[in-house]
Amino acid sequence: MKKKVLYIEDEPFLGKIVHETLQKQGFDVVLITDGARVMQSFNTFTPDICVLDIMLPNIDGYTLCADIRKKYPNLPVIFLTAKTETLDLVKGFEVGGTDYIRKPFSMEELIVRINNLLNLMAGAKNPKDTQSERVLGKYRYSPMRYELISPTRTVKLSQREQEVLSILTTNINQTVERKYLLKTVWGDDSFFNSRTLDVYIRKLREYFLEDSNIELVTLKGKGYLFLIR
Repeated sequence: MKKKVLYIEDEPFLGKIVHETLQKQGFDVVLITDGARVMQSFNTFTPDICVLDIMLPNIDGYTLCADIRKKYPNLPVIFLTAKTETLDLVKGFEVGGTDYIRKPFSMEELIVRINNLLNLMAGAKNPKDTQSERVLGKYRYSPMRYELISPTRTVKLSQREQEVLSILTTNINQTVERKYLLKTVWGDDSFFNSRTLDVYIRKLREYFLEDSNIELVTLKGKGYLFLIR
């Protein structure tokens, strides 16, 4: 069965290219050009994923994402944005965005991100992948060896540091809820464990200071975002 993509974009030329390319890749795509028409489209089209431009006529992407998240809490939303400031990206995640792509973007990147999110939602992620070595900007991270290797040093991670970092880096550029981290790593979200998590987050931030393209962002009242630009 074809996966359904709700694509919201007001640039005619870009909209046409993306719409046609996604259809050729086997997706069932509905293109909407006006923010005011998005929510009513759910009455006749139930998407598996939403690709959402931020700058739209009548209703902007941030507002739409918040509205979508209220009705469909598990629907993946990929933001398309020409904005480059970290605060703009954080705002997108705070209102419920799952991932983002900066304009201009390649169709190959968009398709990979769509398929990745759909696979994650379907539970198709290979558990072995969570233990494989990962390249994070200027760093190499080895969960199996509990090591984070920078251009100048090797950090030996504690068990808790490794567990927290593994979850964050399995969800790069995606929101990880604070409660999920606490439940997964510590088993409960008590006040003591919550304060302990704050300490680990500060330590992890310090480990990544050698790469300015990596940022561990706190989303107030929600969770964390391991951001790689």
